[in-house]
Amino acid sequence: MDHYITIKKNIETELVVKKSKFIANFIKISSKEQAEEEIKKIRKKYFDARHHCISYRILENEKIIERFSDDGEPSGTAGGPMLNILQKNNLINVLVVVTRYFGGILLGTGGLVRAYSDSVLKAIEESEKLELLIGRECEVGIEYSNFEKFKYYCKNNGISIEDSTYTEEIVCKIQMEEEIKEKLIRDYELKNVNLLYLKVLSKKYIEKSIEK
Repeated sequence: MDHYITIKKNIETELVVKKSKFIANFIKISSKEQAEEEIKKIRKKYFDARHHCISYRILENEKIIERFSDDGEPSGTAGGPMLNILQKNNLINVLVVVTRYFGGILLGTGGLVRAYSDSVLKAIEESEKLELLIGRECEVGIEYSNFEKFKYYCKNNGISIEDSTYTEEIVCKIQMEEEIKEKLIRDYELKNVNLLYLKVLSKKYIEKSIEK
């Protein structure tokens, strides 16, 4: 698959079920190491909570890495259902940690599955989402006098300037969808965009806002 969904920024939501409080932290991640660090932070923040159930999906080297944990809840009632929801919503590069403060009333296995699932669904619903799709990275050289025009060109054509280095000229790393790359090449060859040079680099996943 070359198309996924991710989130723009981290959010926290809360759900109360029969006096038990479920706090969902929905966190954008890019590696297993970052995921584990974020889990440690949540455990430290809510050190007095009984359970910190987790699920995450990460895209690394074009392979999806998944992990989940029930963290002391009955097997199959928390982490697994949480991961299933991430999968069904095609979400990637996200970590969800649902922290539970027990309210004194037992929920049963079915109640726990619903509560943890609803916590994740609420976080997904309230998050701002982005498309993650295969695109192309390029490097361009620009004269200082043409930089503002180039930024305007990028804005109008869905090109993201990821990095700029200032030497004798300005060197930019840019990202775009594949079809936009073809338009950029044509505009460069026809001198519709004023660049000193254009290098097409590797394919990579890029983020794109989802139009509502």
